Amino acid sequence: MILVTGATGNIGRALTRELDALGADLRILVRDPARAAGLPGRAERAVGDLDDPATLAPAFKGVDSLFLLTQGIDTDRTTAALTAASEVRHIVHLSSAHVTFDPIPAMGRWHHEREKLIRASGIPATFLRPGGFMTNALDWAPTIRQGFVLDPVGPGRSAPIDPADIAAVAALALTEAGHEDKEYVLTGDKTFTVAEQIAIISKAIDRDIEVRTAKTPDEIVRFRFPQGAPPALAAAITEGFALMRADTVGFRTDTAKRLLGRRPRSFADWCARNTAAFLSP
Repeated sequence: MILVTGATGNIGRALTRELDALGADLRILVRDPARAAGLPGRAERAVGDLDDPATLAPAFKGVDSLFLLTQGIDTDRTTAALTAASEVRHIVHLSSAHVTFDPIPAMGRWHHEREKLIRASGIPATFLRPGGFMTNALDWAPTIRQGFVLDPVGPGRSAPIDPADIAAVAALALTEAGHEDKEYVLTGDKTFTVAEQIAIISKAIDRDIEVRTAKTPDEIVRFRFPQGAPPALAAAITEGFALMRADTVGFRTDTAKRLLGRRPRSFADWCARNTAAFLSP
């Protein structure tokens, strides 16, 4: 039995479809069953919450493989999952490419601490370390509807990956032998500046979009979190965008292509599938 956490998110939804197509025995952990309405019907639903460890035992019963996606700036959810994972024999964990940087930036340190906990558990694990997601472009949607995007990285380049490709790699790791104790750094195969990404979105939705240069770190944080962010998270965001601005080549790997036997999906294809998200709330 495979248990998928984060099943209603961008990666989790794609992963449940991949596993369903493979005929895998599948269970999904959800806080609200209504949010799982569009997921494969034959997937078992287990109601539970990684923020409430007392709810996890039934969800983890009989589970031998776990897709573990935990968010936030602490390790509490990872600890709760590992405590409940007494029968689990393989974990596929969503981490971050930031853990490969030297020195590790704040965003990477939180993921690094979670990786350390999983390794200390003794459960064989596969660590997926994606760079930026194509779905991060959805953060621009509210201001795109107003005709502009704030650019915090200028000449910086990145190679975002479609979460569906991350899910496809996760499905392989969960259903094939030989992925235990491996670390996969995943990116798209083409690098972009923010302005280049905006040009692709503009063409997809057939609207002009102005690219405005961010002037201060506070402006960058407010653009990402209009209601404000905790100081530690705000500092990590500022640091992350500074690193992105400095990378004018663009970090990328061929790992997804090698594992999937095909090129990763393109940003233009992702935009074509998601035009509605930029045009209406």
